[in-house]
Amino acid sequence: MVDGLKPRYEGKVEFRLLNVETDANANQLANSLGVTGVPTFIFVNSDGVQAGQIVGSTSEARLVEVLDKLQ
Repeated sequence: MVDGLKPRYEGKVEFRLLNVETDANANQLANSLGVTGVPTFIFVNSDGVQAGQIVGSTSEARLVEVLDKLQ
């Protein structure tokens, strides 16, 4: 689903996909951000401040709604 959104937000949003099960650094970052479930979508604004979070499965429409608010 995220891959399908990348073209729509190219040049506006940077997507980073991390696998906390296989990457120790990703796991450490997730722990520092208080991630308790997978998947977790964390939205950070251009100032580097966390602007939202969705834990668990979600719809493409919900992701679009949150991403559009970041712009």
